[in-house]
Amino acid sequence: MGRPSAKGAPVDHADRAAAAASLLGAYNDGHPVEPLTEKYSDLTLDDAYAIQLLQIDERLRAGATVKGHKVGLTSAAMQKQLGVDQPDFGHLLEGMFHIEHTAIPADIYLQPRIEPEIAFILRRPLKGPGVTAAEAIAAVDFVLPALEIIDSRIRDWRIGILDTVADNASSGGVVLGSHPTALADVDLRLVACALYVCGEPAGNGVGGAVLGSPLNALVWLANTLGGRGIGLEAGHVVLPGSVMAAVPVSPGDVVTASFTGLGSVTARFAGSATAKENV
Repeated sequence: MGRPSAKGAPVDHADRAAAAASLLGAYNDGHPVEPLTEKYSDLTLDDAYAIQLLQIDERLRAGATVKGHKVGLTSAAMQKQLGVDQPDFGHLLEGMFHIEHTAIPADIYLQPRIEPEIAFILRRPLKGPGVTAAEAIAAVDFVLPALEIIDSRIRDWRIGILDTVADNASSGGVVLGSHPTALADVDLRLVACALYVCGEPAGNGVGGAVLGSPLNALVWLANTLGGRGIGLEAGHVVLPGSVMAAVPVSPGDVVTASFTGLGSVTARFAGSATAKENV
């Protein structure tokens, strides 16, 4: 699909459509694609977001519903690794959400990894530009412990910023905890998290690793989306970014993230009879 872009030739609508189709195809046939930047040498960030939106529009036409957004690349280390100085965003659709403790079919993902996050649930709409931290706080109903399943339709996770943005910010799935906490009852910067995979420690982090505070990621998202004519809606879920590096997951894994002051959340991945023991 599409044609390799000649050096200096801008990526046109046909190229964007072809790239979007290739990523959608990877969802359907389970085969990841080569990095888009290898085929389209002049891909820009605007091109990448346009490719993301083409896929979202196609899925909405097929009956999907937007249930929120995610923010990625919120740690200084990840931004340095990909050579960027700001986060990125993706869309969360209703089919991405899994019920806590209910078996998740691992084979619906290509190259899954998992990250612990502090999810915002919005009480009222929030749209930038110009959103302040105070306005963001007023728009939040409560927060929940969450696990984000990230996945890549790009082969072997050979991604740069343009590849991951085009691929809906490497979105995969979401598991939300069931214990809501009001913002007034917790300092998100100081929330500590411990991650366990099948009962074994797999990492830890703190809320302040997310742009200094997850709230800053919410403000960034509202203003960035607003600049593109998109608003956050009441009831939307916002994943502000991981408090630690992602870890791979496999069939049979049971992953639990425990947050101080917020409780815990568990994701269970379906596996064979010989899968690892549950925690």
